[in-house]
Amino acid sequence: MVKAIILCCDNCRDRYCIGCQRCFTAAREGKGEFEKFDKVDIVGLVGCGGCPGYIVPKIKLFNKWIEGLDDYDTVFIGKCIVVANEKGNCPYGDVNKIKEMIEKTFGKQVVVGTHPW
Repeated sequence: MVKAIILCCDNCRDRYCIGCQRCFTAAREGKGEFEKFDKVDIVGLVGCGGCPGYIVPKIKLFNKWIEGLDDYDTVFIGKCIVVANEKGNCPYGDVNKIKEMIEKTFGKQVVVGTHPW
């Protein structure tokens, strides 16, 4: 089983993806990028911190809050961040930079994308 967090775009969350329901549904039903795993337990949803992007500080803060309560081994980069990067609106400009930054800083497995819709 994979224990994971979903990293979402603060500008999209609750504007286009109400409650990130599509990500949670895909995780529960094993669809999209979640189908690569037998079971995924989502332990948190972490916003990017908004533009210009504060992903590392936000994940560090989440890690501090979750310490002693739970843990995770995988970060799913939400489809909202993937789309924001494709459309050129995300200050990071390249979702692979985000992936590499998280892997290097936190030593976690990173999956680009979440739901297929």
